[in-house]
Amino acid sequence: MFNDIGALELVTIVVLAILVFGPDKLPKVVQDVAGFVRKIRAFSDSAKQDIRSELGPDFKDFEFEDLNPKTFIRKQLSTNEDLRDIRSSFDLRQELNDVTDAVNGRDPEPEPAPAGPGPDLVKKPAAPSSEQRTPFDADAT
Repeated sequence: MFNDIGALELVTIVVLAILVFGPDKLPKVVQDVAGFVRKIRAFSDSAKQDIRSELGPDFKDFEFEDLNPKTFIRKQLSTNEDLRDIRSSFDLRQELNDVTDAVNGRDPEPEPAPAGPGPDLVKKPAAPSSEQRTPFDADAT
């Protein structure tokens, strides 16, 4: 619960508690806070048990931590075989290199064109001759 509190923060909280409550009342306040935390945990555990019992036997493996979107997505991505195949076939380095080359104006090495019928999309088409060009009408535009 308090995993990110360091030693300096803890000392600061203790000093502030002594200053605010005084050394005489501090043990009673600590007991009251600890009892309150215990009651909240017990209430939370009983609420979880009630929800699990109401959901029925189909949801015995239900974990409330899965309701956190990050945890849910991480769990779904790690268990789905199709996504593992996609992730393994995707080469991030090659994609980044291609984007870097495009930004820097370098032409990436063209991949060999597949053999077969159809136009070659890798080669630039030849410029049309003057007879093939559509006449330009300045008045029409």
